[in-house]
Amino acid sequence: MVNHLDRAFQALADGTRRAIVERLVQGPTSVSDLARPFDMSLPGVLQHLQVLIDAGLVATEKTGRVRTCRIEPAALRAAEGWITTQRTGWERSFDRLGDVLEKSGDSDD
Repeated sequence: MVNHLDRAFQALADGTRRAIVERLVQGPTSVSDLARPFDMSLPGVLQHLQVLIDAGLVATEKTGRVRTCRIEPAALRAAEGWITTQRTGWERSFDRLGDVLEKSGDSDD
């Protein structure tokens, strides 16, 4: 079973999808406006958008004939939280390694 973090990171592994997320962080926008800057067909952009929706990173709402996309901050916060936890662990490990190297350097004198 694939968890939410796995889906989020898989979705964000693609540069086009990251660019879509970066655009949506600025605010909600229509699918057509979202697709405009990309050098691909609307169906191609929609496929990328669907991956982001499936990962819980983006939500859409249809009003009349316009489908508006918006970012889902909770999914991004979950990914950020995981990254922060990992970074904290790495920093502690590097600090301990630095202490060990410093002590071993002192004993060489």
